[in-house]
Amino acid sequence: MAVEDLRSILEAVANRRISVEEALKKIRLFALEVINNVVRFDVGRYARRDVPEIVFGEGKDIETLKKMIEDLLNRVGILVVSRLTNQQIEMLKNIEINNAEVRINEVGRIAVVKLKSVQLPRYLCRVGIVTAGTADIRIAEEAKTVVEIMGCETITVYDVGIAGFQRVLEALKKLKEEDADVVIAIAGMEGALPSVIASLIDVPVIGVPTSVGYGVGGEGVAALYSMLQACPLGLAVVNIDNGVGAGVIAALIGKRIAVARKMCIDRM
Repeated sequence: MAVEDLRSILEAVANRRISVEEALKKIRLFALEVINNVVRFDVGRYARRDVPEIVFGEGKDIETLKKMIEDLLNRVGILVVSRLTNQQIEMLKNIEINNAEVRINEVGRIAVVKLKSVQLPRYLCRVGIVTAGTADIRIAEEAKTVVEIMGCETITVYDVGIAGFQRVLEALKKLKEEDADVVIAIAGMEGALPSVIASLIDVPVIGVPTSVGYGVGGEGVAALYSMLQACPLGLAVVNIDNGVGAGVIAALIGKRIAVARKMCIDRM
């Protein structure tokens, strides 16, 4: 059985479906799980933060990663595995776990493994995801997977870099028409796209520099510096190639907007 979230446990106590002692036992399950004496896994993170556990695949050998997934899925219900290698992707395509399903985004090199019984959340929120170039799409797809697994809709507009400024205007029109609540703007090279978008739109923008660049581009360092020095207010920046981090931030913002939106609707 998947780990229940803290809210459901507290509701069960309030409704006298379980005792305080039973609730305490369940809460204490939110502890560390040791895998092969190599990985110390925090199985309570989803309960505390409403963010699914995201495993960094890069650097993990196939057997360790496979054992992590097999051992922990029944405890946490859902796992996201990022930065997958080709070998790890092949392993996930062939992994067999009872009552589980695997969704792999090969472009974003990210996968979702979840029990079939786990219902994903759905919130009334929209996250725009925009890339400057096609080389940035892998990071966009990583962010997209995270945003959607956390319950928000996505609006994607790719290859709208400022080398053809009319493309940026078309992207902004789409984001406005589809009422994006927050925008993730992804760019390498000089990293100008997030600044432009932030100067023209009235929602928070999360800039993601990518390791697309050469010479003084420094594998994304120039883009990172450019975004950090940006003049438009309302622009926050994550680390180079950090699609996961941007996706989590955007989804958390979207969720809070959805909660407020629902409260307003309920009061009408």
